Amino acid sequence: MHSAAPRSRRTFATSATSAMPAWTRVAAASLAVLACAFGTLTPSAASAAPLIVAHRGGTGDSPENTVQAFTNALQNGAQALWMTVQVTRDGVPVMYRPADLSALTDGRGKLADVDYADVSKLNAGYTFSRKAADGQTVYPYRDHPLPIPTLREALAAVPANVPVLLDMKQTPAAPLVEAVIKVLDETNAWSRVRLYSTEAEATDRMRARRAQAQLFESRDATRNRLVAAALAGQCATPPAPGTWAGIEFHRQVEVVERFTLGEGVSKVVANWWTPAAVQCFKSRGDVHLVAFGVETAQDFEAASQLGFDAVMTDSPARLRAAIANQGQSAAK
Repeated sequence: MHSAAPRSRRTFATSATSAMPAWTRVAAASLAVLACAFGTLTPSAASAAPLIVAHRGGTGDSPENTVQAFTNALQNGAQALWMTVQVTRDGVPVMYRPADLSALTDGRGKLADVDYADVSKLNAGYTFSRKAADGQTVYPYRDHPLPIPTLREALAAVPANVPVLLDMKQTPAAPLVEAVIKVLDETNAWSRVRLYSTEAEATDRMRARRAQAQLFESRDATRNRLVAAALAGQCATPPAPGTWAGIEFHRQVEVVERFTLGEGVSKVVANWWTPAAVQCFKSRGDVHLVAFGVETAQDFEAASQLGFDAVMTDSPARLRAAIANQGQSAAK
C-alpha cells in the first residue's frame, strides 16, 4: 500500500455464495424467488424489511463498479446491485460513472472519447483510498490494479438471480442506449435488469426501442410528485400500478422564489418521504419504491416502516453492521 504520493496518469487524445453469514440466509431464500421475475423485486414474506441495494457495488467498501465491488457487496449482504454504465468511443458499454477518467483512474479525458482498447488498460481502483492505522491516506489498489469491466463482464460475474439496477449515465443518450440494448439482447438479460437514468432522453429512447425493457419512471416525475405532496399537500397524479420510482431518502434542495427585482433562494434538506407521500405513490396499486442514500440503521428502519421495497447504500457492510448493532441494543 502506498501513501498519497503523486503518480503519472495516462492521457488520451480526444480525436478520431456458498459460505454465507447467518443473516444472509433469509435474503438468499428471497433471491430464489426473484430469479423467476425481476419485476417482483420486493421483500419476501419471510423478510419484510427492504432489500439492500449496493450503490455502484458498494462504493464505500471497494473501488466502485468493479467486479470485485460487486462480489464483495454480495458477500457483505447486498441483495441487489446498482451499476453505472457509459459507452466508449467504439461502442463498448463499460461500468464507469464520472464524466472524466481522471476522477477514478490513472487516465484522463471523457470516456466517450476513448476506445475500449485504451480503457481496458486503466486501473479502476487508482484513486480509491483508505485511512491507515497511523492516520495516513493509503491507496491499496495502485499496486493491485483493477480493470474497468464491460457490461457483459459485469453481468457474467453476478449470479443470474441477483437483480441489477443499471444507471445509464451519459449524454448524448443514443449511443449508450443502443450499446446497452445490444448486450442485453445477446445475453438475454432483460428479465434481470431494471434501467434508470437522470436523463429522460435515455429512458424514453429505451422504452421506444425495446418494449420488454424494465424501467424506473423519470426522476422528474418522482421529484414533482414529492414536491407537490410536501409543499401543496396534493396527490393529483399518483403513478400507475407497476411503476418503479427511486430518489434520495433525504435530499438537499433549493426553493427558488422569483419576484420583480430578483429572486430568493431557500436551501433545505428535504425529508420528503412522509407517510402521506408514500400513500400517494401507492394509492393506485402496486408501485415499487427505492430509497437512495440510506446509510444508517435509523433510516433503514424508517424506510421499512414506510413500506419501501428496497434501499440503496454506499456500504452494505456498514449498514448491515449498524442494523445488527441496533438489534442487539434493542434486545438488551
